[in-house]
Amino acid sequence: MTRGASPTAGSGGAAPAIRVRDAEIADLDAIMALETATFPGDAWSRDLMAAELANPHCVYVVVESGDEVVAYAGLSAPAGAEQADIQTIAVDATHRRLGIGTLLMGQLLDAARARGAREVFLEVRADNPGAEELYRQHGFERIGVRSRYYQPDDVDAIVMRREERA
Repeated sequence: MTRGASPTAGSGGAAPAIRVRDAEIADLDAIMALETATFPGDAWSRDLMAAELANPHCVYVVVESGDEVVAYAGLSAPAGAEQADIQTIAVDATHRRLGIGTLLMGQLLDAARARGAREVFLEVRADNPGAEELYRQHGFERIGVRSRYYQPDDVDAIVMRREERA
């Protein structure tokens, strides 16, 4: 899964080159720092994230800029299963709008296809239209709403699905 990425241009010039690689348990501290900063009201616990990183049915990747982890993403996709679920995508606030979310989405969709998924699902907070738009741009369609899914904020989850093309 590890792949290099092109340097990403920022608004004031060239940003440092980024690199995508498989996440490791050694990345847990950096991932948790991003998790709590990105999702302050409903961040996953350290134990849950560690279990995700160790789960053979999951694929997690991180994005490094220099020697700093600036983003991560995860997918649950048991090999041979027809369905996969995007678990999470988080990008550090200072690295947003540089194409990293799109890069991560591509990595997760490639992993889902490689594992045989024919459908990919995700939930997105109803109060996050930017993320919903990113998912639409990657072929996801809204299929339902889970009322008050995100707690303790009482925010609905928009359920989305993408069908993989043969």
